[in-house]
Amino acid sequence: MIRPATPADLDAITVVHAEARATYYRGHLPDDEFDGPDERARTRAAWANGLSRDEPGAAVLCAEHDGRPVGVAAYRRVDGVMTLTQLHVAPAHWRRGIGAALHEACVAAWRRDGVGTARLEVFEPNKRAQAFYAAHGWYPDPDTPRDGTHLILRLEVRRTAEPTPRPQE
Repeated sequence: MIRPATPADLDAITVVHAEARATYYRGHLPDDEFDGPDERARTRAAWANGLSRDEPGAAVLCAEHDGRPVGVAAYRRVDGVMTLTQLHVAPAHWRRGIGAALHEACVAAWRRDGVGTARLEVFEPNKRAQAFYAAHGWYPDPDTPRDGTHLILRLEVRRTAEPTPRPQE
């Protein structure tokens, strides 16, 4: 089940975020940079800020399994461009469609809001995430393909077709 996240989800979201990041940063960055006490405090504060943000077109979504958050996605406009800022699934729940469901919920919201293009940043060594995003239509941003250790990806958000009116009988 995908639903809007609430402040009550903060601790669970922070754990999901930390577990997921550890899988792709470990071996590429010193552990303290993604899993040390200072980074955990920074991460918790950032999610608390995101959960309290009242910004048009921004959202934090939670994926629940057995009544507890196992995935999270967040998006908002950054420099005027819709940006998927976070998408994490607890590693114990990978390959169950949770990431795809979160992604589709984001895209559906963007379509409703008339968003034409979205962007995201993905850690270059994170090949798993790159494959996930490519399978969902993301491609390297032709204008800004990278920012330091991150690749910049773009998605053309297609509006769903309007229903065809039924002929009058």
